[in-house]
Amino acid sequence: MVEQILQLYPQADLYSLVNFLPDELRHFIQHKPVTTSFLQKLPLARKKFRQYLPLMPLAIEQFDLSPYELVISSNHAVAKGVITRADQLHISYVHTPIRYAWDLQHQYLQQAGLERGAKSLLTRLILHYLRLWDVASANRVDCFVANSRYVARRIWRTYRRPAQVIYPPVDVHRFRADQPREDFYLTVSRFVPYKRVDLTVQAFANLGLPLVVIGDGPQWQQIAALGRPSIQLLGHQPDATVTDYMQRCRAFVFPAEEDFGITPVEAQAAGAAVIAYGRGGVTETVIPGKTGILFDEQTPASLTAAVKMFEQTRSHFSSEQIRQQAEQFSQERFQQSFSELVETTYLKFQRGDVLE
Repeated sequence: MVEQILQLYPQADLYSLVNFLPDELRHFIQHKPVTTSFLQKLPLARKKFRQYLPLMPLAIEQFDLSPYELVISSNHAVAKGVITRADQLHISYVHTPIRYAWDLQHQYLQQAGLERGAKSLLTRLILHYLRLWDVASANRVDCFVANSRYVARRIWRTYRRPAQVIYPPVDVHRFRADQPREDFYLTVSRFVPYKRVDLTVQAFANLGLPLVVIGDGPQWQQIAALGRPSIQLLGHQPDATVTDYMQRCRAFVFPAEEDFGITPVEAQAAGAAVIAYGRGGVTETVIPGKTGILFDEQTPASLTAAVKMFEQTRSHFSSEQIRQQAEQFSQERFQQSFSELVETTYLKFQRGDVLE
């Protein structure tokens, strides 16, 4: 997202709470200097900066943005909380309101083993404070942009503010859709609870169908214990390997509830049908019966039924049609939509119109 916005506005200055990008990855920010917050210099910030969450609202408010007419924030937690004047336009692209402080709080506490005790109480107090600040700082934004209709609804529920939807940029040109489909299914994911990799592995263990799993994370041992000879766990793989498997798989499996979901769009760019849990952003990117199949419940039984349905109907799916759906989410489409929104909003702001 930041890469694409900087391509639109290469003269923009860049601010971030922390900056630990290695030199070989700095090309995506055009090797720009980055103004960082005081968190950058705190002890162990490089490896454990997330533990400074209670200080992040304070840190983001210390940036002096007074020289600028236009401020664009890419927000998943606190970036929208920068302080601007009444004559400065602030457009915030929101990936999601802070899920672990809102609808995922109880799941977060459970996974972290913080359901009881003094640490649990302290964490709940921090999240309570963060929610209050999150709502208050929403009033500093002139125009909200959401990465899906699903997130726009969450923005309305959380902040009672409307948001325009511009889907995030996906590098669809990285994939080809004309490769022969082979006899295996594919899932690509981090091994964390809400991604529900365990659900996919359980379903395919029961089906006995070949499954390739790319990714790693804290649940590696748990996922590995569920495996069968027909299931290959490849661990973390480079982008080129992921691209190759997406271009050859029979179908791509996506059991998580995501705000948008990049990998299902990438799989479609590679011509692969998507079998996905039918909630969240995937309902806006996958067309049931044309580019994939959506299942109703996050259970092995529901996914198993969806895979069986796909096995019976897979000859109806066209890689070319599936690819065409993915092209609606290209980087070029994002740049055009986002630049038009910024220009239109800026003109309205300059005229003194009320921004919706």
